[in-house]
Amino acid sequence: MMRFKEEKEAKKEAFRKYLDASGVLDALTQVLVALYEQNDKPSSALEFVQQKLGGPSVSEYEKLQAEMSDLQTKYDDLLAKHQETCKELEELKNSHNTTPTKESIDGEPPKDEF
Repeated sequence: MMRFKEEKEAKKEAFRKYLDASGVLDALTQVLVALYEQNDKPSSALEFVQQKLGGPSVSEYEKLQAEMSDLQTKYDDLLAKHQETCKELEELKNSHNTTPTKESIDGEPPKDEF
């Protein structure tokens, strides 16, 4: 039981060092200090933290979601059109290849008959 607790503490310490080395602890500390120093506390502390860390606001996020949805619809339409065009091209290739030509009959390219 004691060994499990030591392993757990070692994992916590390793994770803390990782956060410290990557700058996460400093960034969070700065954001929390900025929130603490606000005279007029924001209505949403979470949104304040997100904005300070560089994330989009709720309205920006919703705008990006709508734009992504529009782009996905356009992509789906273009993909369907592309697939349809590829199918038509394949049909044209097949119909061209199945039409016998003079060359395929006598083995020589067709000659002008004028």
